[in-house]
Amino acid sequence: MIDMHCHILPGLDDGAGDMDEAIHMANNAVKEGISTIIATPHHKNGRYDNSKENVVGNVEMLNELLIAKGIPLEVLPGQECRIFGEFLEEYESGNIMSLACSHFVLIELPSGHVPRYTERLLYDMQMKGLTPVIAHPERNSELTERPELLYSLVKNGALSQITAASVCGYFGKNIRKFSQHLIESNLAHFIASDAHNTASRSFCMQEAFQLINAKYGVEMVCLLKENAELLVRGQNVIKEIPEKIQKKKFLGLF
Repeated sequence: MIDMHCHILPGLDDGAGDMDEAIHMANNAVKEGISTIIATPHHKNGRYDNSKENVVGNVEMLNELLIAKGIPLEVLPGQECRIFGEFLEEYESGNIMSLACSHFVLIELPSGHVPRYTERLLYDMQMKGLTPVIAHPERNSELTERPELLYSLVKNGALSQITAASVCGYFGKNIRKFSQHLIESNLAHFIASDAHNTASRSFCMQEAFQLINAKYGVEMVCLLKENAELLVRGQNVIKEIPEKIQKKKFLGLF
């Protein structure tokens, strides 16, 4: 299993605090059945700046230690980058990197709203050959109020990644139900841990896929897992035709 969004690199952001915690996270990931993690430290979110060079260097150090300790886990480089107006200029200058050296880029929206320039930026990214992957849209308050915004972005070529803990209900029942609606409406393409530690923000991947299997069947589980594999290989992912979340159904959340 591949986890394509995880804050395992030590000391770079609000994820693993040191190498011991990173190793603890790695051991927990292996117990969950995860064989590959894309390390995605925060970048340009107002608190953290982690350049491509910095991420790659830290990934190499962590992989060397994992090999030395005999932990069967591979870590690949990436970033979780907050969108901003000069995003493409920063990408072209080499400060923003894709996930696992693919054409997929993990982007983060502000938690409380969707910037007005988002649709244009995501369009411009695709014109440059990049595929934007929206991190945890189920936790964006404007998208929960106006899910048609996410529908429009996905319809126009963006992808989205739901957090495993959201599926499991650890962010509350409303976020859990909204996550279910996103899956049902083909508005979710990946499940990832967004793990930050082994206590309050752990992996929950097995639990999430068990719940998805029980509610939607093994085909949905296979699709979501295969998409992460396709992403790492730099291949196009499986996308079903997105559907609008019915307003009546959505209002039933609250």
